[in-house]
Amino acid sequence: MNTHVDFQDLDVGFDVPALPGMDEADIQTPCLVLDLDALERNVKKMGDFAKAAGMRHRSHGKMHKSVDVQKLQESLGGACGVCCQKVSEAEVFARGGIKDILVSNQVTQPTKIKRLANLPRLGARTICCVDDLANVAALSAGAVAAGTKIECLVEIDCGAGRCGVTTTPQVVEIAKAIDAAENLTFSGIQAYQGAMQHLDSYEDRKGKTQIAIDMVVDAVEALKAEGLECDIVGGGGTGSYYFESASNVFNELQCGSYAFMDADYGRILDKDGKRIDDGEWENALFILTSVMSHAKADKAIVDAGLKAQSVDSGLPTVFGRDDVDYVKCSDEHGVVMDPTGALKVNDRLRLVPGHCDPTCNVHDWYVGVRGGKVETLWPVSARGKAY
Repeated sequence: MNTHVDFQDLDVGFDVPALPGMDEADIQTPCLVLDLDALERNVKKMGDFAKAAGMRHRSHGKMHKSVDVQKLQESLGGACGVCCQKVSEAEVFARGGIKDILVSNQVTQPTKIKRLANLPRLGARTICCVDDLANVAALSAGAVAAGTKIECLVEIDCGAGRCGVTTTPQVVEIAKAIDAAENLTFSGIQAYQGAMQHLDSYEDRKGKTQIAIDMVVDAVEALKAEGLECDIVGGGGTGSYYFESASNVFNELQCGSYAFMDADYGRILDKDGKRIDDGEWENALFILTSVMSHAKADKAIVDAGLKAQSVDSGLPTVFGRDDVDYVKCSDEHGVVMDPTGALKVNDRLRLVPGHCDPTCNVHDWYVGVRGGKVETLWPVSARGKAY
C-alpha cells in the first residue's frame, strides 16, 4: 500500500530509517514504528463497531497525516472518508486518491478558499465547516469561480470553546444561507467536543457528551422545521464515540487516535474503570529509540529527545517495561532512569508518545513491522501541511 515510493536509491540512515525486508534490529533510531498487527486489529475493531451501531466512521487524518494509513482505514475498517484540519492537508489526501474529504475546520482566507474550491477537480467530495455568515458568501464566490460544488456543515460549539456557534437560531440562520448560496450545499452539522476527550472519568465524559447531544437534537429538529435535512451529523472521538453512537442523532464518528493510541489517551478510563489502552485499544505506534550512553550507573541516555516527539501532553512511557522510566528530555537526548542497570549501550526501547498527532508530524516515515521484520515503509504524507 506504499504511496508510490521507489526504495531503490534510498539510503538507510540518511533518507529513510529502514527498508522493507530488514530485521527490526537494524532500524535506525529514533523513528516511528507501527506494529502492523496491532494497528490492523484497532482499525478493524472500530470499523466493526461503527457498522454494528449503524454509523459511518470518517477517520481523522490529522492524527496520522498518512495516505497509506487512511487507505487501510477505508479498506479494512470501512471508513467512509477522512477528516482534515487544513486545506493543504486535504489536498494531500485528495491527490493520494481519497474521495470523500471533510475539512473539519473553518476556511476563510481567500487563497485557501480558492484551493478548497479546486479540490473537487481532484475527484474528491469536498466538505468544510462554517460558523460565520460572511464566510458563506466567500465560499460561494470561490466555488462559482472554480465551477465546483462545496458542501458545508454548520459547526456547533458544544463545549470546546473554540470554533462554532452556540445557539440553534444561529445554526438555522447559517444553514439557510448555505442552502440559498450558489454552488454550495448544506450537508449537516459538525459537533465535536475535543476538550473532553481526555477526561479520565467515563462519567465525566458522558456528561459532557450529553450536552453536545442535547444541542444537536435541538438544532436538527429546528432545521427539519425549515425543510433542511442533515446528511451528516458528525462528531465523536476516541474518548466518546460510544456516547454519540447511542444518541440516535449523530451518524458519523470522527475518531482518530484509536488507531495508534498514545500515553495521554491510554490513561482515560472505560465504563469499568479500566484504562482504555488495556483492552479497548492497543498501542500500535512507538518511537523506537536506542541507548547512546550509560556513563552514569543509574541512568541511560537515549537518542529520542524533543526533536523526535511532542511532550505537550506529557512525557512518553516505556512500553512493556516497569524497570526503567523515561523522565526527562532535551533537544536530542532522553533520560531513562535505570536503577538496576538493566540497559546497555545500543539497547532498544519502544516509547509510547504522550501525544501521537504532533509527534507524527515531526517524522517523515512510518516503519511498519511484523514478526520482527520491516514489512513496509509509509511516508507521513501530509507532514508540515499546516496551511
